[in-house]
Amino acid sequence: MPVLPGAEPYRHEGGEVGVLLCHGFTGSPQSLRPWAEFLAKRGLTVSLPLLPGHGTRWQDMAVTGWQDWYAEVDREFRALSEQCGQVFVFGLSMGGALTLRLAARHGDAISGIVVVNPANKVHGPAAHALPVARHLVRTTKGLANDIAKEGMDEVAYDRVPLHAAHSLRNFLRLVDGELPQVTQPMLLLHSPQDHVVPPADSARILSRVSSTDVREVLLEQSYHVATLDHDAERIFEESHAFLGRLAPSVGEKGSTTGG
Repeated sequence: MPVLPGAEPYRHEGGEVGVLLCHGFTGSPQSLRPWAEFLAKRGLTVSLPLLPGHGTRWQDMAVTGWQDWYAEVDREFRALSEQCGQVFVFGLSMGGALTLRLAARHGDAISGIVVVNPANKVHGPAAHALPVARHLVRTTKGLANDIAKEGMDEVAYDRVPLHAAHSLRNFLRLVDGELPQVTQPMLLLHSPQDHVVPPADSARILSRVSSTDVREVLLEQSYHVATLDHDAERIFEESHAFLGRLAPSVGEKGSTTGG
């Protein structure tokens, strides 16, 4: 199936510091593309993959699960690690959960993580019905476009395949158990007004990780897809400052580009 316009993966060959960006459930690289381009312009090597089953049609996602999504970001992380002296991982929503699992499993190979409205749990009574409901109903309404800023449009599915949602639920439970293994410096940014992932998820993550270098930032002007919302520039600037502090070669004006 052809990839939806704007949902293509993105890669930029830059300097010795690499950043892997992980998009969210039913979403696409489009939600993180401005962030990726911001980092690329500052000389970083950037990888923003398209997760399997995403960015085409929901029917393609219905036959994928968390193992497929995680394998993709793990593969990209390993490729960046071979190329760069330092690697950071950033993620939005489920991409935040993917980021946390990479951090738990790869340890010191990851220099730091940035998560925006990270997901920790599938909420509501419907979550408990998923194991059975997924065999009776194929989809439910989509989660896309929780954005306060007018005129913005997220390239994402308008339906959620229930088989994939069930897999997500299992994945988030797995990641929750691995949070104490997360030790890297962490920047966590979240929106008090988020209609997809409640602030309780960020609170849970902050309470369970073992990281000692942690900064929490509230995105007061944005909803869930904050990377396309009013606080986008703040996310970009905060994450770049985070990189500059932990990777001296980034510096104030970015690392020297390699291409």
